Amino acid sequence: MTDDNEEIRLIKKYPNRRLYDTQDSRYITLDDAKQMVIDGVAFKVIDQKTGEDLTRSILLQIIMEQESHGEPLFSSDVLSQFIRNYGATSQENFSSFLQASMQMFTDQQAALMQQMDQAFKDSPVDFWMKLTQQNLDNLQEMQRQFFTKDDPEQK
Repeated sequence: MTDDNEEIRLIKKYPNRRLYDTQDSRYITLDDAKQMVIDGVAFKVIDQKTGEDLTRSILLQIIMEQESHGEPLFSSDVLSQFIRNYGATSQENFSSFLQASMQMFTDQQAALMQQMDQAFKDSPVDFWMKLTQQNLDNLQEMQRQFFTKDDPEQK
């Protein structure tokens, strides 16, 4: 989630269940924390009184909110599999498998996006877009020259 050079943003959770972003000096919502995750902002949530790390708990809350609205990501069968692996001898292997799978999925998505960008970069549509922009630039230059030629103030 973080690069070695990236500073982790500290979020404090107060007894009134409010989250406080220490970098921006403001209270934030669970939706704000979700947006930070989406934006790739590394953060750590700690309990203001005890200093306990609550990051996983907040991330799980975000997932629960997402799962309760719209199309869920996890089926009941998948959630049952998760529960069965807690405390099992295979829990560490299951966790490692999930992390490796998520990293592979992320890498594949990035590679696909790069290939799509490259495919459209040299497409006929791109050619026509560039040609249209060039024509517009030429037209604007012609207009500028036409109007400055007839304007005595510009001479």
